Amino acid sequence: MSTQDHPISRFPVPELSEMPDDIRTRIEAVQEKSGFIPNVFLVLAHRPEEFRAFFAYHDALMDKPGNLTKAEREMIVVATSNVNQCQYCVVAHGAILRIRAKDALIADQVAINYRKADITPRQKAMLDFALKVSQSAQEVGDADFALLAEHGFDLEDAWDIAGIAAFFGLSNRMANVTSMRPNAEFFNMARDI
Repeated sequence: MSTQDHPISRFPVPELSEMPDDIRTRIEAVQEKSGFIPNVFLVLAHRPEEFRAFFAYHDALMDKPGNLTKAEREMIVVATSNVNQCQYCVVAHGAILRIRAKDALIADQVAINYRKADITPRQKAMLDFALKVSQSAQEVGDADFALLAEHGFDLEDAWDIAGIAAFFGLSNRMANVTSMRPNAEFFNMARDI
């Protein structure tokens, strides 16, 4: 089936040659590293200023050093994207989680139901907090921070968990509204780990 049968977005997707230089350069760097262009880059390029802001915040949350591993950050994305019913983010970040965790089973478990996944109590507490932020942030209180502290998370870690959950709430909603289609490459990526 062609992309005409299954477009990657319900909004116009600019050609690479039509994009501003900085955006095209970033996309080409991703393509060189991964071997393909994840559709999120193409879809969000429809609005260049928002593309820049989105990826600047994404990078600030996902690429920073801290008490959360890169795999744990991806767990947050996958678990919250599941409850937000975001096919694109579950598929794409599930693939990234397989790579970062070096464990295809854990990634699939978290993608379906983290509460039944073979993860540590610390990671379960992290994901419980992330889901609360994602679904009912108005209910977050001191007890939630105390529980995180029992598992070794400090206030900065709580901010990171909340920031990732909140940011991907935006991402999930935009992916759903745009009908962003996951790249076929994501489905088989890192399955043999």
